[in-house]
Amino acid sequence: MSKTTVAVIDYGMGNLHSAAKALEKVAPGAQVMVTADAGTILSADRVVFPGVGAIRDCMGEILRLGLDEVVREAAQSKPLLGICVGMQSLMTRSEENGGVDCLNLFAGQVKFFGDDLRDASGEKLKVPHMGWNQVQQTRSHPLWNGIADNARFYFVHSYYITLDDNNLMTGRCEYGVPFTAALGRENVFAVQFHPEKSQNAGLKLLQNFMEWDGQA
Repeated sequence: MSKTTVAVIDYGMGNLHSAAKALEKVAPGAQVMVTADAGTILSADRVVFPGVGAIRDCMGEILRLGLDEVVREAAQSKPLLGICVGMQSLMTRSEENGGVDCLNLFAGQVKFFGDDLRDASGEKLKVPHMGWNQVQQTRSHPLWNGIADNARFYFVHSYYITLDDNNLMTGRCEYGVPFTAALGRENVFAVQFHPEKSQNAGLKLLQNFMEWDGQA
């Protein structure tokens, strides 16, 4: 039996090394490929779409490399995991950098936390949202298998997702405002947090992804 393959999309805007190492750790028999090659990505059994940095730069590189169509095709055919700005790139549009059109695989917006973000007691919150926060699982999904509800994951972001259809939300978080921490539809799952930096809960999610058949 041939070993499973996973392509980590490389467009120069993600913490690819740590994501790849985490995947190798949870699935030691798998072949993990960090690549921008369309053929390699589309022939892999599953695809990870990471991202860090400004959305304008991310979308610029995705479009320049022709990876927008590759992501669209992968999202129709195999298990796909979006991480952080990779997740935001799947939305309709982001407020960042004066407004940037995204891939529009999911109807929704990416919004700024704001310069005067406060918690329920009125204390000012720092932006970016950086550090550990609980994620409430809003509906069951194979990628939550073995992960406790309200488990803590590691976040680094100044912008957050709002979905047109909240039924697609699989996890929510609160940082001054409630926001979508995870979403899922058919063979696509995406998270705002960094599973590769989230210790046991994050590694379990990645392991679940590597075992997932793409059925919700």
